[in-house]
Amino acid sequence: MWNWVHQLTEWARTNTPFAVVTVTECKGSTPASPGAKLLVRADGTFHGTIGGGHLEQLVLQDARGCLDKGEARTFRYPLGAKLGQCCGGVVDVFVEPVNHGPQLYLFGAGHVGQALCRILEGTPFRVHLVDERAEWVQSPQVPASVVRHEEPWDEFAASAAWDDRRTYVAVMTHRHDVDQDIIAFAIQKPARYIGLIGSDTKWARFRQRLDAKGLPARQVGRVQCPMGLPIGGKSPQEVAVSIAAGLLQLHHGLAPEVGTQPSPAPLLSSEG
Repeated sequence: MWNWVHQLTEWARTNTPFAVVTVTECKGSTPASPGAKLLVRADGTFHGTIGGGHLEQLVLQDARGCLDKGEARTFRYPLGAKLGQCCGGVVDVFVEPVNHGPQLYLFGAGHVGQALCRILEGTPFRVHLVDERAEWVQSPQVPASVVRHEEPWDEFAASAAWDDRRTYVAVMTHRHDVDQDIIAFAIQKPARYIGLIGSDTKWARFRQRLDAKGLPARQVGRVQCPMGLPIGGKSPQEVAVSIAAGLLQLHHGLAPEVGTQPSPAPLLSSEG
């Protein structure tokens, strides 16, 4: 039996979604056996086999469909004329997406950033905390589940996976010039959400500078600033609660896509 555990571990380390296909039951004559597995990426790359032939091609197609929808489900395949096979048996499989959840690229490990990491613990979000300041990004206040990137923001951003459904961006570094550079980069990448911490005044200045650089209005308009829901309160923990609530609303489909929702009340204007 091939070492599917090793391959799953290798793929799980990346941000690229894939599906695990497991044969759960076989009845009659079939080319597969219970427990046989396939690992499938959205681009069609796969490892393993459940017996080959038209059955395997159909399973690969259905697995990619599950990845596209981000849902786990079972399938039953009668091995008759419809599949071009005459075995006469039946194969049941279970398809489970992995690495398909939302990814938050959190630029800035200051007080609000660390609080946001703690609040998002136990939610669907996988948080990538990016800050080149070791004393902040390696803080014991950051949960162990957070992926820490102790490096300049541009190095992380250049190698990160960007996806228009899974990628969420929150910018809250300790320097406004860095915030602006990150925003200018991010709005040109696929992402479902791009948020900037700060006031209406801060965003008005940023918008003027981005417009002066010739960036299209539709890209600039993707940014939500201030971030979060208008719950009141300006402490780092309260601001983080507000931001987390907005992210979860959007992820669960309870809020309009960014660019159509009203601006919330101003929050903190900077991070530390």
